[in-house]
Amino acid sequence: MNITDIKIRKTITEGRLRAIVSITIDETLAVHDIKIVQGDERLFVAMPSRKDENGVFRDIVHPISPDARHMLEDEILDAYARHKAIAEAEEQLI
Repeated sequence: MNITDIKIRKTITEGRLRAIVSITIDETLAVHDIKIVQGDERLFVAMPSRKDENGVFRDIVHPISPDARHMLEDEILDAYARHKAIAEAEEQLI
């Protein structure tokens, strides 16, 4: 599995939610509404989910193995860090 594109769709500065992300896998499958969330100790990636009839949120799509989750999270958080650095650099130019 290769992530062939990562788009930071929206960034947020208030609350714990930091960004909404879309990824493309192997140039054939898009996954939207991945969230980057500020946890108590670090940023983490929350996969797309929906609330079931009992009010519990369930992932719609998610990595199966811990290795796949780690790889996915690392690539998404790296892309977010680059996006944030570019935005900060552009802001300093203004």
